[in-house]
Parts: sequence; C-alpha cells; structure tokens
Amino acid sequence: MIITTTPSVDGAKVVKYLGVITGEAILGANIFRDMFAAVRDIVGGRSAAYERELGKAREIALAELEDWADEVGANAVIGVNIDYESFGQTNGMMMVSATGTAVIIDRP
Repeated sequence: MIITTTPSVDGAKVVKYLGVITGEAILGANIFRDMFAAVRDIVGGRSAAYERELGKAREIALAELEDWADEVGANAVIGVNIDYESFGQTNGMMMVSATGTAVIIDRP
C-alpha cells in the first residue's frame, strides 16, 4: 500500500477515487511521565517519553488508515495529513489523526 502526503504518486495514474478515509489513535499520558515532562519543560530539554508516545500514536493512526484503505479496495492513499491534538481536563489525552484520499492507481 502506498501512503503519501503528495496529491499523486509519481509515475502512476489515479483511475478511481474511493473517498476520504481517516485513522485515529487516542492515548492517555501516564501521570509519572506527565510530572517528569513538566520538570523537563521547566529546566529545558526534550521529553523522550512524549516523543515515544506520539510516535506510537502516529504508527497506530497510519495503520488504521491503511486498514481502512484496504477495506474499501484502494491500493494507495494520497494527500495524507497527520494532525496532533491534546485534550481532556488537564490535556492528559493525545490524539493523532491521519486523513487522506483512498484511491486505485494504475502503476506502469
């Protein structure tokens, strides 16, 4: 499955558009990581724990996007956009959403 942020696949022709599809992942942040991240924010530096969680969430969202594309009969997803949001009472939840257009392409 080809998944790309570009509006087309180089050297391939889109023969059918199957619609917009989305994959999402929502993860809760661990309270101990939250406290450690808050300390890192004060003293500076990167929060490896959050970076790992965001990476996992992105992988899950893209895997869901690919599963959905496969379900509708697509062999590619074009125009993919990945969006990150935090929400919840104390912004303790993270959501990654991957959206794109499922298509059938003809590859030479």
